Amino acid sequence: MMTQDLSFDLPRLPRIPNFAVNICSHGAVPGEEGLITQSIAAAIEACASAGGGRVVVPKGLWLTGPIHLCSHVELHLEHGAELRFSTQPEDYLPVVFQQRGGIRCYNYSPFIYAHECHDIAITGKGVLDGQGSSWWPWKQQQPGMVDLFKANAERRPVEQRVYGTPEHGVRPPFIQTINCRNVLIEGLTLLNSPAWTIHPVWCEDLTVRHVKIKNPADAHNTDGIDPDGCRKVLIEHCRVDTGDDGICIKSGREYDGWESGRPCENILIRHCEVRSAHGGIVIGSEMAAGVRNVFAHNCCFNGTEIGIRLKTRMGRGGYIRDVRIEQIKMLNIRDDAILITMRYNGEQLDAAMAGSLAIPTIENIALADIECEPKDKAIRLFGLEGHPLRNISLARVSLQSPEQIVQEFVTGLEFCP
Repeated sequence: MMTQDLSFDLPRLPRIPNFAVNICSHGAVPGEEGLITQSIAAAIEACASAGGGRVVVPKGLWLTGPIHLCSHVELHLEHGAELRFSTQPEDYLPVVFQQRGGIRCYNYSPFIYAHECHDIAITGKGVLDGQGSSWWPWKQQQPGMVDLFKANAERRPVEQRVYGTPEHGVRPPFIQTINCRNVLIEGLTLLNSPAWTIHPVWCEDLTVRHVKIKNPADAHNTDGIDPDGCRKVLIEHCRVDTGDDGICIKSGREYDGWESGRPCENILIRHCEVRSAHGGIVIGSEMAAGVRNVFAHNCCFNGTEIGIRLKTRMGRGGYIRDVRIEQIKMLNIRDDAILITMRYNGEQLDAAMAGSLAIPTIENIALADIECEPKDKAIRLFGLEGHPLRNISLARVSLQSPEQIVQEFVTGLEFCP
């Protein structure tokens, strides 16, 4: 099992020069009459040309399309500033390289986007409103996502995975920083994301703190904070209220994840609150490159379907190991307090895949000092025949009786009331 006291080096914060550009100096006008996309882009370019700095969005209502950041640039919303993002899909063209559902592709630009940048920040006391209601119906008709999963299985070159039409129905994430270093997202309120809200991919030294996320409970796939294949991550003092998983750790899907070899590792989550989500703290199900060294503590889940959820299935491969979650308070949990499963979506072991990259592993999971009301919620632990969950420790979990633990194919289970 893991050592009792985990320690992490905190992520390095971005270095932003002491230089500022107000978007109004590049022609931005508040209101809903026209997009200020080009004014923001010009302010970012002015900062970049000066060696970096802060792009300031002052108090007021501003309508914009996608925002693409550069190294050493901070996007800062002052108190009272609200950026509303266009509801017209064509405003997010041309397509850009990104990751969707654990798979690389080209699609509509994320609303705030950075690719291969370093020392970037998105900060302030303002509001980012994705106006996602125009995108959510695409969930009902998204042939592009079906094709994307097929392209991954067929190993179709990334350059051929091009979407970005309403007919494809592939929604972009709200914020995606991909292959970036020294990233800070702080202080903002994010509303109505089109899909996953904060989705950093393959980032190193990532900090997300004092962020509020609010998406409707029936808004599909609007995960809150999803570090994906990232290294050295701090998520703290955030409040997430959303229509899918709250804080979810991932590392790519099947072949794309296996080929990238970028595990999500050294993750610290603390002092966060999650409401009305599918899960409070979640790992998976896209975890093909592996997830390890995760420590979460002093969090509250209020009204989520499941409190702590680790999920994978045969075919995903990868591993989840060395995870410690402690000092968690759960209120009004609708389903299970804790669910650790290798049968996500009810899928069982395909014997023909044994010995391949497709077999997942979950081991060395320690859960301690967890309060749950009501106390009659279950803990469910499901491995696979021949591939059990290994070394699961439950200590001081507020259950009425050990009979509430439902398990199949688990080795090394420890339960200490």
